[in-house]
Amino acid sequence: MAAGSSARPPLVLPGTRAGRDPERSLRRGPRRTPPEVVAANQRDRLLDGFVRTVAQVGYARTRVSDICQAAGVTRPVFYELFKGKEDAFLAAHQYGTSLVFSAMEEAHAQASDWPGRVRAGLGALLDILANAPEFAAMAIVEIDAVGPAGREAREELLARFRDFFTDLHEVELPIPTEELVDMVIGGVYSAIYRRIAADRTAELPGLLPGLAFSVLAPFLGPERAAADLADPAPSANPVPACLAPET
Repeated sequence: MAAGSSARPPLVLPGTRAGRDPERSLRRGPRRTPPEVVAANQRDRLLDGFVRTVAQVGYARTRVSDICQAAGVTRPVFYELFKGKEDAFLAAHQYGTSLVFSAMEEAHAQASDWPGRVRAGLGALLDILANAPEFAAMAIVEIDAVGPAGREAREELLARFRDFFTDLHEVELPIPTEELVDMVIGGVYSAIYRRIAADRTAELPGLLPGLAFSVLAPFLGPERAAADLADPAPSANPVPACLAPET
């Protein structure tokens, strides 16, 4: 690492720590811990315990007692913080995916052109999920078992990916741009889903070239997309040729 450079600290997604992590134990003593600190500590531990339990046995077989056991938190406290396991799922999903999107947006913003931003954002997503397999299993695969609330959360998640295509407003396509964008997003999500469902989450970063090409090709054409992948250095023109206004 070059002198003076700074690396983004690893994301602490739900499930990346053990719920019974000794470092988060609330020690007894004469100085009382403020109630809000206690509640935040217990909530974090429950989310970690929840994600790890769901990744291990599946959402349908996860019981509140299992979550509490994994977190070292009592059942009454669980119900003080969550309405039930569906509420805990949605809380873990919303919090974790918000962290993932923040990291993707940061990586996306650092590239100088749209192809570079696509590679950077996808690369961040794949690396993060590969390093958080329990969260990946919970958020991507087990969401199917949650029912209508899970499907709604997934649709909201996929809709957020449209923000990475805002530079495409000037592209002329034979079908509506929004429709094609949704198809591309669905394809990326499906490829990631299959790897995680097959317990091959660690292989996700290897999908980057293929996924980046599948995103770029419908908008830039296969030749331009292949050229951008072969030469990942930022181009001098920050706007792809197909997006540049005619002169």
